[in-house]
Amino acid sequence: MRLLLVEDDVMVASGIKLGLADAGYAVDWVGSGERALEVLAAETFDVAVIDIGLPGMDGLELTRRLRHKDMASSGMPVLILTARDALQDRVQGLDLGADDYMVKPFELPELLARLRALLRRSQAATSAVLSFGPLELDTAGRSAGVRSKDPVLGEQLLPIDLGPREWTVLEYLLIHAPKPASKDKLLQALTGWDKEITPNAVEVYVSRLRGKLEPHGVALRSIRGFGYRLELAAVDSSAA
Repeated sequence: MRLLLVEDDVMVASGIKLGLADAGYAVDWVGSGERALEVLAAETFDVAVIDIGLPGMDGLELTRRLRHKDMASSGMPVLILTARDALQDRVQGLDLGADDYMVKPFELPELLARLRALLRRSQAATSAVLSFGPLELDTAGRSAGVRSKDPVLGEQLLPIDLGPREWTVLEYLLIHAPKPASKDKLLQALTGWDKEITPNAVEVYVSRLRGKLEPHGVALRSIRGFGYRLELAAVDSSAA
């Protein structure tokens, strides 16, 4: 998932960015509301984390502008993360369009849980477990597996080992399934501005996922000139 962090404190931003990156987010950081508007007018993000106390345009005004009907980002989930803990600030932030409000200092696991909840809500999902056919992805526990029926042991969840970027690609595909995901969007989900990655890298991770999923009946179909889509396929009985 691609996240925009709007925070003017370099040390705070670095810490948040590192923690979110370790959790699998592609994080881009800007230090002002004005710069955030420029970026959001040109690029797409899955969620934004915004500090209130920004120089110039503060986070509350930025949130208000993001919710304008003419903004492409008007439906993007927004989480306000700030040191301001007064009731009036929380109420104002939520009334202006923020989806959630957290007060600093905070614990990273709670921030991650709140972000997962926002993303589920934005995609009309109700559970931390994303599923497609026999495939299950536990976004909270960071585990993946496929359901399999054994004549002796009954139904089992067979674990699948995924690298960080394989996880990101599969999570994005699952969130949008059964609709296809464009190659450009997958590339954006994989990396932020400060990392170099070629479009061919998406093909590499898709190829790896195919090798892990197709024996279990989940296929990754290529849509020429666009991207990829998850589909159910015949199970390779020889892979058991």
